[in-house]
Amino acid sequence: MPAERTVSIPIDGVELDGALAVPEGATGLVVFAHGSGSSRHSPRNAFVAEELRERALGTLLFDLLTETEDQRRETRFDVSLLTDRLLGATDWLAEQSETADLAVGYFGSSTGAAAALRAAARRPGRVGAVVSRGGRVDLAGDDVEGVRAPTLFVVGGADTQVLELNREAYERLPGERALHVVEGAEHLFEGAGELDEVAGVAGDWFVTHLA
Repeated sequence: MPAERTVSIPIDGVELDGALAVPEGATGLVVFAHGSGSSRHSPRNAFVAEELRERALGTLLFDLLTETEDQRRETRFDVSLLTDRLLGATDWLAEQSETADLAVGYFGSSTGAAAALRAAARRPGRVGAVVSRGGRVDLAGDDVEGVRAPTLFVVGGADTQVLELNREAYERLPGERALHVVEGAEHLFEGAGELDEVAGVAGDWFVTHLA
């Protein structure tokens, strides 16, 4: 397994910390966009990232906000700002020799999923796949209709409100799409085997569409 290394990503006058890992012979790279109140240290995203690296996919987990910004609720839910930060990280990866040639995918959670969809709509030639885990995809607004990358929504069956929002957004996606319901799971997928299921279907999706 490749070792993660700490990186500092300059975006719009701030430096955002991240952890980048690229396996030898990587077939793609997945950028994680965490939800509000979370960070690059999210244990759920770290679990999924490890699964992806075992499948020869690189991963970038990074903070979309500075520590100061993350203390303000209005900033945490500023999807436009989160989108700009995700796009900035995507452009930064395109400038790094070890990642410049790798197809990019997004794995978004909660509000980060809305940013992932918006960013994918604005980089159709760069983003090859999107996976949303329990995503507030409704916050992507009309940008959902501009997403051309194959997109997978993963939602807990017991997370009824978010599941309904995902079904509504799913119907508006114009390209290849899938909706995977983890039966009985709540929003955080904390039940036995639930996060394994998330990681498994996400890994299959990225391997299929980024390779």
